[in-house]
Amino acid sequence: MFRPKRSPRIPGLSINKLIPNILTLLALCAGLTSIRFAMHDMWKEAVLATMLAAVLDGLDGRIARLLQGTSKFGAELDSLSDFVSFGVAPAMVLYFWAMRGAGGFGWALVLLFSVCCALRLARFNTMIGEPDLPPYAYNFFTGVPAPAGAGMVLLPLILTIQFGDGFFDRPWLVALFLLGVSFMMVSKIPTFSFKKVRIPHKWVLPILLVVGLAAAFMVTEPWLTLSLVGSAYMASIPFSVRSFRRLKDQADRAALDTAAAAATPD
Repeated sequence: MFRPKRSPRIPGLSINKLIPNILTLLALCAGLTSIRFAMHDMWKEAVLATMLAAVLDGLDGRIARLLQGTSKFGAELDSLSDFVSFGVAPAMVLYFWAMRGAGGFGWALVLLFSVCCALRLARFNTMIGEPDLPPYAYNFFTGVPAPAGAGMVLLPLILTIQFGDGFFDRPWLVALFLLGVSFMMVSKIPTFSFKKVRIPHKWVLPILLVVGLAAAFMVTEPWLTLSLVGSAYMASIPFSVRSFRRLKDQADRAALDTAAAAATPD
């Protein structure tokens, strides 16, 4: 009896391929949930949901590389999740919190932040795997990354939760943060990446102690800790610019010395 030939089955995905994508989807859900909290004036929960999205976003890529589960689908999903969680959600939280009373001007700043985040992510995707990137530039981002931008732009809300109403919740101050962070995301300011930083053995134990201490403060004084972390990151930007320029100058001098040595006859 003749039986029709079956088409070959599509091979299933291993769990290693799914875990990073699951974390990305969880980050997306956390970002969207922050908007829901903001609609109900639950500002603490909105900030914590955004912070959770940032933590999950930091884990998915590293786990994907660790489990050898990187894929083009995962990279595209991660970019879409980042735009929603760190480009749309923080802007909407700030709009419901302080910028709604500013009318069309407040909405324009919210749109500006979201557009700049989209442009920053698009530029980051086009720079992945650039062959002509100098070696010293691999330890730096070009502009402020999207998760850090979301944390910086939410800093007035975090400071208001910690210190109370009266100053940090003023629309003009929130507008300055929206403008400043928006342009920093699309700028060419070098910021520390921390991805390829190697820690000397003698510093491993002290750093672990600092991390444990920070975790303890995060539990007991979460808003003060977030305020200090956000302020410390903003303060690190001038140092990252100076470090980038120093490394660039060293590389340029080494290239000139090499060219001069090659041009000198024996």
